[in-house]
Amino acid sequence: MISAHVWSDARLLWEFQRMGHVPRACSVGVGLGSHDLGVADVAIGLYRRGLVPLLVFTGATSRTTRERMPRGEAEHYRERALESGVPEDAVLVEPRARNTGENIRFSRELLAERGVDVSSVLLVSKPYEERRAYATARKLWPGVEIVSASSPMTLPEYVDSIGDDRLVLDMLVGAVQRLIIYPKQGFMIEQPIPAPVTTAYERLRDRGFTGRIVGN
Repeated sequence: MISAHVWSDARLLWEFQRMGHVPRACSVGVGLGSHDLGVADVAIGLYRRGLVPLLVFTGATSRTTRERMPRGEAEHYRERALESGVPEDAVLVEPRARNTGENIRFSRELLAERGVDVSSVLLVSKPYEERRAYATARKLWPGVEIVSASSPMTLPEYVDSIGDDRLVLDMLVGAVQRLIIYPKQGFMIEQPIPAPVTTAYERLRDRGFTGRIVGN
């Protein structure tokens, strides 16, 4: 049983990750591969609203997805889009990326190869990785405006949709850890982290929510 104190700390991390961007028309939508098909659903919704003319789904597999998405995260996202009525020529698949940096770099390369002029990107991620994805894209795709998007769910709603509270809490902690350590390694831009968020992160880490900690 996860305590109320843990959920209180988790909500701090959850809210910090949300960028608060209002989706607007962009050159392309990029859906970052993961275990969560909700990312594809958000990207599909943005396409249907006419905010992007093209979707790129990016991602291979990971230890979290190799069983539930055996054909690769990007391919499963693509299948979801086609089943939802998105035209085949409006979806590109980048099947190699195994981390957020590769998601960005390989998507950028794919679009350049296809001759797509990109001045802005609607970057679709899981809700608890918006800021991490944004900071990475700002570092690796300079000169392009990044607009963050994700499901508008609350933390309890999201946990219910995934069905694995431990996984979500581990991911939240891992996402904040990367915001702390990755700028120094050149993987993303620096993001100021408020002291209450840092404290909540440390408490959750010390309570053992370390399944997605780098170096664990």
